[in-house]
This record gives sequence, structure tokens and C-alpha cells, in this order.
Amino acid sequence: MNWLIWVLPCLAGMLMAVQGSINGQVGKLIGMLESNFLMHAVGLGIIFVLLFVIGIGEGDWSALPGLPWYGYLSGLINVAIIYGVMVSIPRLGAAPATTAIIAGQVTTAAIIDWLGLFGLEKTPISMWQVAGIAVLVLGVWLMMAK
Repeated sequence: MNWLIWVLPCLAGMLMAVQGSINGQVGKLIGMLESNFLMHAVGLGIIFVLLFVIGIGEGDWSALPGLPWYGYLSGLINVAIIYGVMVSIPRLGAAPATTAIIAGQVTTAAIIDWLGLFGLEKTPISMWQVAGIAVLVLGVWLMMAK
């Protein structure tokens, strides 16, 4: 089971590249915001079926009033993420855009860990991590070079 914790994020990353490429093409056909709406509507429908028709959710809706204020930002953030991916992949290409996305994601994640934001435990940032982020940024520059 330990290997699964490493495979799942890799699979998620792979699916992000596929999703962004598909969404970009759908956005060219019907419009970016329209495509963003479509993707969220399809996702909402699938989650609805999984939770309320099949009943596989294990959560507790009664805990919703205790949700921190930033918990409600996820939907807004998701719309912005999908829009950014949809716009960038057709213009930059899947590999360069995804490289930039990953560099931004890792940099922000390191800052979140370092500061202990959103209820996470503070994790010191090492010089190795800073060097890794610098290499990622260099990778973005190399991927964008013509």
C-alpha cells in the first residue's frame, strides 16, 4: 500500500496534463468559460452519483458548520486552476505549460509547508528544497526556450 501513496500523485499529474489538453480544445470550440462550466457540471454530476446514488462517501455533513473560512475557497480556486490550464496549454503546449504549473505548485506547496498554512504542521524548508525549486524554475525556462 505504501507504493500507492507515490503512484496516486503521479497518476494525478498525468491526468492533469490530459485534462488540460482536452479542456483547451473544448474551450476553443465552445469558449473557455463555457468549457470550464461544462467540466465542473460533469464533475458535479459524477460526485453526486458517487455520494448520493451509490453512497460511497464516508464523510460527515454535520461537520460543515465547523469548516474554516478558507475551506470554501476551493471551488473558486478550482475554477481559476482549470481556466489557467485551459488557456495556457493550447498557447504554450502541454509540456511547457505543465512544467510551469508544476513549478508553481511545488513552490507554493513549499511555502505552505514552511509557514504551516491552512492547519498544516510547519515544516522547515531546507537548502536542498530551495535548490530543487531553483532547478524546477530552470526547467520551466528551458521548456519555454525556443
